[in-house]
Amino acid sequence: MGDDSEWMKLPIDQKCEHKIWKARLNGYEEALKLFQKIEDEKSPEWGKYLGLIKKFVTDSNAVAQLKGLEAALAFIENAHVAGKTTGEVVSGVVSKVFNQPKARAKELGTDICLTYIEIEKAEIVQDELIKGLDNKNPKIVVACVETLRKALCEFGSKIITLKPVVKVLPKLFESREKAVRDEAKLLAVEIYRWIRDALRTPLQNINSVQLKELEEEWVKLPPAAPKQTRFLRSQQDLKAKFEQQQAAGGDEADGDDDDEVEAAPVDPYELLEAVEILSKLPKDFYEKIEAKKWQERKEVLEAVEALTKNPKLESGDYGDLARALKKVIGKDANVMLVAMAAKCLAGLATGLRKKFGTYAGHVVPTILEKFKEKKPQVVQALQEAIDAVFLTTTLQNISEDVLAVMDNKNPSIKQQASLFLARSFRHCTPSTLPKSVLKPFCAAFLKQVNDSAPEVRDAAFEALGTAMKVVGEKAVNPFLADVDKLKLDKIKECADKVELVGKKGGESCSCKGIIGSFVKSVIFRQSKLICSILYEQAAGPPKKGKPASAPSAKSKKASDTKETVETELSPEVCEEKAAAVLPASCMQLLDSGNWKERLASMEEFQRAVEQMDKSEMPCQALVKMLAKKPGWKETNFQVMQMKLHIVGLIAQKGSFSKTSALVVLDGLVDKIGDVKCGSNAKEALTAIGEACSLPWTAEQVVSMAFTQKNPKNQAETLNWLANAMKEFGFAGINVKAFINNVKTALGATNPAVRTSAITLLGVMYLYMGAPLRMFFEDEKPALLSQIDAEFEKMQGQSPPAPIRGTKKAGAEEEGDAAAEEEEVDGGAGDIMDLLPRTDISDKITSDMVSKISDKNWKIRKEGLDEVAAVISEAKFIQANIGELPMALKGRLNDSNKLLVQQALNILQQIATAMGPSLKQHVKNLGIPVITVLGDSKSNVRAAALSTLNAWVEQTGMKEWLEGEDLSEELKKENPFLRQEILGWLAEKLPTLRTVPADLMLCVPHLYACLEDRSGDVRKKAQDALPTFMMHLGYEKMSKATSKLKPASKDQVVGMLEKARAVMPAKPEAPAKAAASKPPASSTPAAKPASGLCTFPLTTANMTTTSWLGVVGKKPPVKAGAKDEEDKSGPIFILVPNGKEQRIKEEKALKILKWNFITPRDEYVEQLKTQMSTCLPKWLQDELFHFDFQRHVKAIGAMIEHMEAECEAVIGCLDLILKWFTLRFFDTNTSVLMKALEFLKLLFTMLSRKNYQLNDYEASSFIPYLILKVGESKDVVRKDVRAILTMLCKVYAASKVFPFLMEGTKSKNSKQRCECLEELGCLIENFGMNVCQPTPAKALKEIAVHIGDRDTTVRNAALNTVVAAYNACGDQVFKLIGNLSEKEMSMLEERIKRSAKKTPAASAKPERPQREQPTNPNSTFLRKPAQEEVPNKLSQARAQNAHLEQSAPSIPKEFQLDLEVFENNHTCASDIPDLVQHKLDEVLEPVMIPERKMRSVSPHFDDIHNSSASTINFVISQVASGDINTSIQALAQLFSMESLAREASMGVLKDLMHGLITLMLDTRVEDIEDGQQLIRSVNLLVVRVLEKSDQTNILSALLVLLQDSLISTAGSPMFSELVMKCLWRMIRFLPQTINSINLDRILLDVHNFMKVFPKEKLKQLKSDVPHRTLKTLLHTLCRLTGAKILDHMSMIENRNESELEAHLRRVVKHSANLSGLKSDKSTEKGALRSDDKVIKAKVSDILSEIFKKIGSKENTKEGLTELYEYKQKYSDADLEPFLRNTSQFFQSYVERGLRMIESEREGKGRIQTSTGILFTEDRPPLSSLRPSVASSTDMLHSKLSQLKESREHFQQEQSHTHSPTRSSSPASNLDDLKKRLERIKSNRQ
Repeated sequence: MGDDSEWMKLPIDQKCEHKIWKARLNGYEEALKLFQKIEDEKSPEWGKYLGLIKKFVTDSNAVAQLKGLEAALAFIENAHVAGKTTGEVVSGVVSKVFNQPKARAKELGTDICLTYIEIEKAEIVQDELIKGLDNKNPKIVVACVETLRKALCEFGSKIITLKPVVKVLPKLFESREKAVRDEAKLLAVEIYRWIRDALRTPLQNINSVQLKELEEEWVKLPPAAPKQTRFLRSQQDLKAKFEQQQAAGGDEADGDDDDEVEAAPVDPYELLEAVEILSKLPKDFYEKIEAKKWQERKEVLEAVEALTKNPKLESGDYGDLARALKKVIGKDANVMLVAMAAKCLAGLATGLRKKFGTYAGHVVPTILEKFKEKKPQVVQALQEAIDAVFLTTTLQNISEDVLAVMDNKNPSIKQQASLFLARSFRHCTPSTLPKSVLKPFCAAFLKQVNDSAPEVRDAAFEALGTAMKVVGEKAVNPFLADVDKLKLDKIKECADKVELVGKKGGESCSCKGIIGSFVKSVIFRQSKLICSILYEQAAGPPKKGKPASAPSAKSKKASDTKETVETELSPEVCEEKAAAVLPASCMQLLDSGNWKERLASMEEFQRAVEQMDKSEMPCQALVKMLAKKPGWKETNFQVMQMKLHIVGLIAQKGSFSKTSALVVLDGLVDKIGDVKCGSNAKEALTAIGEACSLPWTAEQVVSMAFTQKNPKNQAETLNWLANAMKEFGFAGINVKAFINNVKTALGATNPAVRTSAITLLGVMYLYMGAPLRMFFEDEKPALLSQIDAEFEKMQGQSPPAPIRGTKKAGAEEEGDAAAEEEEVDGGAGDIMDLLPRTDISDKITSDMVSKISDKNWKIRKEGLDEVAAVISEAKFIQANIGELPMALKGRLNDSNKLLVQQALNILQQIATAMGPSLKQHVKNLGIPVITVLGDSKSNVRAAALSTLNAWVEQTGMKEWLEGEDLSEELKKENPFLRQEILGWLAEKLPTLRTVPADLMLCVPHLYACLEDRSGDVRKKAQDALPTFMMHLGYEKMSKATSKLKPASKDQVVGMLEKARAVMPAKPEAPAKAAASKPPASSTPAAKPASGLCTFPLTTANMTTTSWLGVVGKKPPVKAGAKDEEDKSGPIFILVPNGKEQRIKEEKALKILKWNFITPRDEYVEQLKTQMSTCLPKWLQDELFHFDFQRHVKAIGAMIEHMEAECEAVIGCLDLILKWFTLRFFDTNTSVLMKALEFLKLLFTMLSRKNYQLNDYEASSFIPYLILKVGESKDVVRKDVRAILTMLCKVYAASKVFPFLMEGTKSKNSKQRCECLEELGCLIENFGMNVCQPTPAKALKEIAVHIGDRDTTVRNAALNTVVAAYNACGDQVFKLIGNLSEKEMSMLEERIKRSAKKTPAASAKPERPQREQPTNPNSTFLRKPAQEEVPNKLSQARAQNAHLEQSAPSIPKEFQLDLEVFENNHTCASDIPDLVQHKLDEVLEPVMIPERKMRSVSPHFDDIHNSSASTINFVISQVASGDINTSIQALAQLFSMESLAREASMGVLKDLMHGLITLMLDTRVEDIEDGQQLIRSVNLLVVRVLEKSDQTNILSALLVLLQDSLISTAGSPMFSELVMKCLWRMIRFLPQTINSINLDRILLDVHNFMKVFPKEKLKQLKSDVPHRTLKTLLHTLCRLTGAKILDHMSMIENRNESELEAHLRRVVKHSANLSGLKSDKSTEKGALRSDDKVIKAKVSDILSEIFKKIGSKENTKEGLTELYEYKQKYSDADLEPFLRNTSQFFQSYVERGLRMIESEREGKGRIQTSTGILFTEDRPPLSSLRPSVASSTDMLHSKLSQLKESREHFQQEQSHTHSPTRSSSPASNLDDLKKRLERIKSNRQ
């Protein structure tokens, strides 16, 4: 008892685990009570027992176990978490409960299993029960079978999956235990209740006695379909309904169930296990099948036949087997073997089903050809084979093969082909037998109904009758218009006899089926009414809709037929009928000789017609009266106009027939070209087109026009037709009929006719697209280019909605929406069918096929080359390509990847050449292309994807998604294959409106991909998830997760929820929306309407309630309300340092650089991620939505917020610009225009904020903007040009220049032209310095385009070069390089023309050019007489002038000074003098474009902490229009050695050239303080020489010296200054020798000596160049010794070089001098010898120095050089040079040297961080301002700022690095003003 008291105190869960059975029993009892008490199914209490429930059911004590089972059952019924225990508990029940002797235990075990099923765990329970069937204990087996039977009986076949149960049934029937067999029998009977005869096939092999017993039991079963009696927790609504029916006594049960969709009958094939037979084929099958002895062939065929009798076969590669059997059928002489092979093929097709579709196209032609055999057994076998093959493919895929034999000479083949089609039609429905497929078959049948062989005729009648039964009489009648009544009756008789597959007893259906179809039709009609927003009567039943529309459609057809055959009335009858409706006076005066009387008659005629009723209007009689003499030969235009107007009235108001139309058409066509009557004639033609259909009218009118010789009529006819097509739409137009007439028009001599024809082609292109061009491939290139230009204009435009003939379209749509859709779809196919196609099957020889399969890859390549050549030659090919598909398929897995790519290219060729007929090859050739997507090489995968897209473009997606092929590919665990397929599907699925149900097969593999090890696969799977969901629905996809493991399921369900939120909407059917209600297409209301219209078509299986539920919802309204809440806050979020971080990441290659030809997904995803922090979620969703209208909406929101949130906009400017580059790749014009509108506003705002784009932002935007400058639409180009103009305000024009230069390399002539125009604008507005990298290089590239084949490009290039000519004069001829004679003459002519238009040069040409909006040179830019190109340069100048005027409003440093100068009238008299200096040639390189940018401030480093931004800022200043800023920036750059060393040789050469030219110009001296300017430049030169890369600067000086010596035009002083720079470099060689690349220097010297050999050098006037070169070489030899000879590696043919000989002499001479002394003495000796050389030249050097000191301009430089010379040669004797000078000069020199010494020793060098060059005081300049355009003004302005900077620096030199500054900008400005005042007073 003590023990009892212990466990009694324990909690319940511990009792349940106690070792004493009584304790456990007590625990179970208490647990049962507890479970029944807990009301909350999610209570945490349930969690305590999760791990114990299995122990409840597996208790070893029988008594406790019973109570444990009861408690477990209560737990499962009430606990929310019970599902987690399913597997372990059911497993315990099977092993420990079903073997118990007590019936109660078994009963509870069964209840537990059924309860688990009820809580949605059917699959796990079923798996455990089926595992239990393998248990050795028969009791367990019996109990498992019984539980399965009960589960099926209660839950039905939808919940219990029957396939695994049926699979184990035969095994149960073989059991030794009778109890098991009996229970299996009961289970089989129960299964039969649910699936009926589908069970017979899987059980066909069981014991015959057992089968007989089963048959007897099956017969006893009631015929009514069984119903589910127990329901899942998720089916509680069905449960309530079922209980209501039970309460009503079951009487209403049948009636209430009408609206439920009947369960689809179970396919017995699905219940079978697939058998693998390929490995079981006889090993020598392929040898014996070709054996000479028929017995051997028969033996292997019998083996195959036995294998193919298996009802379901495992998928595999049956290609070889199919080919072998096909060969037997086609070529074997033994008919018995033919029949056996046919049976084998039939078995394969039956066993493989859709998987055999790949081979169907190969075997069908052979079987059809073999129908020539007359033996019944062979014919029967062939019929069975072709029928089985048909079920594996579609009629469309084999249509061409069947049509090919319909004209065969053998009547047996024709008969059997027709019978085969008749049998095939029985399996079709109206949707699978569309008009496009039926039309060619009907044409073939109509030939056969007149065949001489009766059996052929009968077969044709039967086929036509079957087609009529399937698609309806209405659909077939149009094809039977010419069939006589007797034959038509025969066809209808056949139709009545036909019984379609799936319908028993012809038309007889169950009551339930009739009611169900009625309900569906009612729903469909209601949806049509709701969607079309028609004026329906709510009270009337919906079925009225169809009777209203159907007769209208019928009447339309009937009336058409009637009009076509309307008899022509005699003139007497016409007069009689006309007299009855027209006034007598009108009739009398119709043919009067007086035109006024005829006019009065016409007026009466018109009044009578206007008042006439339609029913009583005799149209034919009236028009014949109008045609009565003078008829259409009427000479008075007023009468004629009235007559034509009346024709139009009659056509509009009356029942106008085609017979009536033929009376007037000839006259109308004759008058269509008339100036006065043409418009009336066109209106009349349009009215006739509306009455008699445009296709017919157009065909008549065009043929009549081209039988005439009047070109005006022909041209106007084509113009009318082009306009009519836009008004009526393209439906029904006979393209082929027009093509010949259009070709005639294109060849006409009259240009108006040709122009009209090209315009008509442009309109046709809107509807037909690219295929239209194929008809004109053979036209002349010039004509073809005109056609292409017209097509290019139309590109991107969508055809307008038809505004005429819509009544018919509406009636058709209302009557039969599906038929219309087919017709529309067929339209594109019809266009492609018009192309002449070649049959290349004869050219694909067996030798070619064997080559492709050869072992040697070279021979395989040869075979592929031959195939490619055949296809290229044929251009357009038929679908029959012989054995090529299987051969190419083999090459797709070739070991040689080049051959794989070649095979893919051929497949791409085939796609283009074959067109829509390609569909039949999708299974056998298309699917293997998908397999190639798994290749490890990216280039192979890319080629495969390109081929795949080319195929899909021709075939559509349906064929690819049907069957298991795609899911089988996705099943393969290849990461490359999976990610490529999923990416492809994610791209294609959103474009489809419907998909085959087989897409569902891919879902399990999609879920597997979501958990793939590869991150790329997972990402692609997540991207594809919403696109799958948009077609399959959330419910289906959610249900499919039930087969996943619990952990996986949770993860996948979470992803499904996310995908549900971003699921794209299905694309609408725009054609239907436009047809039903064209005006609504422009209103937002039309969108939901058209969307709803298509909904019932795409979801045909929906029940009434669910569909109405969808219609009742208004998700857009809800979403809109939510958006409004979200949009309340700011839309641009400022992230501190966000942009800088992105720049760093891109530089570090952590993210993709924004550089692509077309944007790939990864770029879009990256941008989306980056934008997530800067934009709200709702805006991001809008920006990256599939729908372009959402983009427009998003841009609108951004425009609204831009001004208010400008700081945040600038913070994420890079991302915004990147997003807009994506929009440049969209084809939608409305988005593009909205984007350009935003960008214009954006750049205006940035300019106002004085923001400068950085290179990161510019490089990711400008190249893509430039792409759009070549857009075909003028309105787009105009906006892009405006944006480019604005861009120069926020980004340096010199940096925009290279982007535009890159744009000139485009293949698009418009883009090249526009870019050249823009370059001209830049040169015009900013001068030559805008040209990058140098003016010479830029102009050379521009000049290339003068020879362009496009006229507009040539003109633009010429204009740009002329703009350069205006800027720099004749020097442009040097810069552009060599042009051909023709190009040069064009340029000279253009320059002359511009010169004529230029007014006389004024004394001040620069100022007006800047200040006035009109430029004297602007007139040369465009010549309207030549071509209509807008004068962009003049526009740009006008804008530039406007900018100049508005410039002062932008705040800048030192602006106050400029205003003081401008307003100071005392200085006004001095300014013109300054401007008069014209320094064009000399100062040209200094002309820097004026930029709206601040000068470099001494506070620069404080303002810009980032080194990157500092460098960018300084570099930008070099291009400043303010020379102050420019020179200061250069000084700053060259003060930092690390930056200075980056300057290339080319840059240094140009820089030195500019600086030296400036110093030498004598006119600079005329400028006040010009000397100081020269000194500043001189010091800058010194700094450049010191700080630059020594190799680059030395090389630059050598090249510069060479150029200066060659040029005779230049100043002789130029070469002297270059040599002085070289001497300075030579002087410092001992310190810099180690950093110099001697190879490069020697190469430059070598090149110099080639141009100037020793003799030529000596012939120069001065020997200084020769001496300089010798000194340089001598110094190099002295410093490096003999090693100098090793540095000649870059010189070609060094042995022939004069340099090598010279160096050898110098080296030898040095060696002789040095002798054999030690290293030290050698060095001293070298120095002594060097000293001798230097002393020999010392007088020359010192003479030069003292000359400088004596000159006014170079005195400072001379003193500096003298000081440095004394430092180096301390023993130098200066006495001889000072002896003859004055005492004043001597003391000046000594004082100067002392000052330099104290300056260098005391103050040291000026710190480089401030960028200030000078320390000495300089007189201020007061009479300049930066806006003055002349070079002199710019220089003066430069010095002014240098002075100010210098003074400021001196004041605060001690605080250079301090974080704060003491002086404020205001004090600086005051100080400057005072100094300027002093300048003025001094000058006065």
